[in-house]
Amino acid sequence: MQETLDLMQWPAMAVTLMAAWLVASRARQRRNWGFWVYLLSNVLWVIWGWSTQAYALIALQIGLAAMNIRGARKTGT
Repeated sequence: MQETLDLMQWPAMAVTLMAAWLVASRARQRRNWGFWVYLLSNVLWVIWGWSTQAYALIALQIGLAAMNIRGARKTGT
């Protein structure tokens, strides 16, 4: 089980990179999707952080999730 959770950092990194690419788009709809993909990456990082007791990372992801929710609201309207 722990090995599976350790491997979660790789998809979390890939999802974060995909989100950054989408948020940088000129197309509003892609930017909006980027914020939602960022939220998925926040969840993945929190799961990984919890399994490794990386509490500062969890706190960071909660803060970033709040900003991503704000971004999704601003681009979604």
